[in-house]
Amino acid sequence: MDQSAAVTGHSQDESIRRTLRLAQHCEALGYARFWVSEHHNSEAVAGTAPEILIAAIAATTRRIRVGSAGVMLPHYAALKVAEQFRVLDAIAPGRIDLGVGRAPGSDGLTAHALNPNAATAADRFPAQLRDLLAWTRNEPLAERHPFRTIHANPRGPGVPQVWVLGSSLYGAEVAAQFGLPYCFAHFITDGDGAAEAIRLYRELYRPSAANPKPHAALCVWALACPTLAEAEREYASRALWRLGRDRGDYQPLESPEAALAQPYTELERMRMDRTRARAMIGTGADVAARLRDLAVEVGADEIAILTSAHDARVQFRSYDLLAEAWGRSIAVAAE
Repeated sequence: MDQSAAVTGHSQDESIRRTLRLAQHCEALGYARFWVSEHHNSEAVAGTAPEILIAAIAATTRRIRVGSAGVMLPHYAALKVAEQFRVLDAIAPGRIDLGVGRAPGSDGLTAHALNPNAATAADRFPAQLRDLLAWTRNEPLAERHPFRTIHANPRGPGVPQVWVLGSSLYGAEVAAQFGLPYCFAHFITDGDGAAEAIRLYRELYRPSAANPKPHAALCVWALACPTLAEAEREYASRALWRLGRDRGDYQPLESPEAALAQPYTELERMRMDRTRARAMIGTGADVAARLRDLAVEVGADEIAILTSAHDARVQFRSYDLLAEAWGRSIAVAAE
């Protein structure tokens, strides 16, 4: 998963082009999916329109599934989202994932600018999801629905795969109710609530025609480097960014040099140490092993990896190292 993170010394439009290159790179490495996020009015994240990025990625790749992580559904009309993703499925048949979330991905004022009914829009999330599913699947809406005669075009034999995303129990419950795949945002909570959410999702799961069995994923922030020392150095950028995020101050990612040169208070260092203790950083083999252990621990069927680094070469290399280590561990398990 990529957020098109803003980095110091570069403009935000460069972050978008970096995401496109990363998608092509990850496809070449054998990754199964590539998802992009939606945030608004942020100095830290340049990815505001996942549906447009997905179209560009889908048109410049051949195999990898491409999707949203996610479309913040309360900002939009369900019909419009369905139309967008039906177009995307026409561009890349069988390769489109439509991940939806309820959170605003922004501050309250920005959410209101996107939707004047933002104060109550999130309450309609289940109803919106119900309509979205019908429109994306070319199925009739509920009886007596005022929009029952409306179709989402273009229609075709394929459909996007719809996911519910979240970082709380609410998303797990909704995904279970609708019989949809579910992805927990481990990178937001540092894992807090992940095991409980996936357990609840599996317990409450109601099989659907499209998804007879539950399917759970975790999205985890991770960084792999050739050595632990290098990983620790590169992680300094993330540590500083997280310190700001926890204060509500979303800023571009600083270089490791700038982050290490910051004058931190004792309390800030304590907070950074706590975050570091839970961070997935190290060599490719070490991080891959920890990710596998985490998947088993919480009962996840898939792991989505979010890696941010000031230097694109460090970010790309991290995906290289994890792909290599993951493939090696699969080969060992097969033996």
